[in-house]
Amino acid sequence: PWDQWVADYSRIRNEIERCYPQHFRDFNTRFLDPGGFHRDIKASKRVWETPNKKANFKLPSMLEANPDIDLSGDNVLTLITVRSNDQFNTTVYGYDDRLRGIYGTRMVLLMNEADIQRFGLSAGQEIDLETHADDGVERRVRGLRVTSYSIPEGNCAGYYPELNPLVPLWHRAKKAHVPAGKSLPVRVVPRKTPARNGLL
Repeated sequence: PWDQWVADYSRIRNEIERCYPQHFRDFNTRFLDPGGFHRDIKASKRVWETPNKKANFKLPSMLEANPDIDLSGDNVLTLITVRSNDQFNTTVYGYDDRLRGIYGTRMVLLMNEADIQRFGLSAGQEIDLETHADDGVERRVRGLRVTSYSIPEGNCAGYYPELNPLVPLWHRAKKAHVPAGKSLPVRVVPRKTPARNGLL
């Protein structure tokens, strides 16, 4: 049915309504209402369908984020890879991230101002970023621009897929086996010469 769905998206909405009638009754009609429509989800009303009728939380079995990498060292930061607001997964539609106030490039490293000063860097300075892992493989992304941002001290952030080369294949979530791109120890290396645009 893919060709039919592509030709008329209302057919997709019909299928969604068929699968989830309790949430998407008259989907194609209500879809056109100004402001959309409210989905009647019980949790939004604090109604919990659990044995004790309360919200239940589970604690993870371990709280150590990086058991496979040594985090020690004065110059080590924890990298969080993020998407921009004009990005869907690894598809990038533009170079402006209105959400974070970044325009014209994705080759940035968002850092806490205290870390910028501690490393003797300045906003706008070009740096390289390398993975802090002692496995004999050099993983480095060149030519990132230091950008002051409201992020916890000791952490930094940058865009993926640009920073994907920093993530070792073996550094992944214990159960899901997805790359651990939200918690990666990295080192900042100041550049002596500017990198060419787009050079990793």
